[in-house]
Amino acid sequence: MNIINHFKTITNHKLLVMKYCFRVGLYKQGLLHDLSKYSWIEFSAGIKYYKGDVSPNGIQKSIEGYSKAWLHHKGRNKHHLEYWIDYGINPKEGLVGMNMPIQYVVEMFIDRMSASINYQKENYTDRSALEYYKAGKDHYILHNDTRKTLEILLNKLANEGEEATLKYIKNDVLKQHLVNNKFLDI
Repeated sequence: MNIINHFKTITNHKLLVMKYCFRVGLYKQGLLHDLSKYSWIEFSAGIKYYKGDVSPNGIQKSIEGYSKAWLHHKGRNKHHLEYWIDYGINPKEGLVGMNMPIQYVVEMFIDRMSASINYQKENYTDRSALEYYKAGKDHYILHNDTRKTLEILLNKLANEGEEATLKYIKNDVLKQHLVNNKFLDI
């Protein structure tokens, strides 16, 4: 039944993200990650369009022309690059990616890794998240610094593995951005 399978899929993903966020010290983000997926607007679309190996949001978009669930989700979750798209300071720039605070870039990386693990199951490798990113990166509206950091993390995962990447995030990436033991949050 779709309700049970969808619940298992999103909960497994949430638990994976929580595990990895905890490992790098992002406890609050690990606990709060993707809670909006349990809201009716997102959960009902997930049930209706559940397939198990792809996001229901893409299916909803292909059938209905847009995804109410995705619009709801991206507007509430700071780890999505789409949350950070806004008009540039100069109106002639049009829509641009704002520079994401580092804790959300790390959560975005962990989200991508966990989604790859969750959807690809036994076919997952440490290269999976990078390959998925490369397939769509030319269309992503990302600030250059955000893109650079995300690509460093995805490449590190692909080339050095999960353990080395999580250690690097915890001991190097996040520590460089602490002010009085706190991240500058928006």
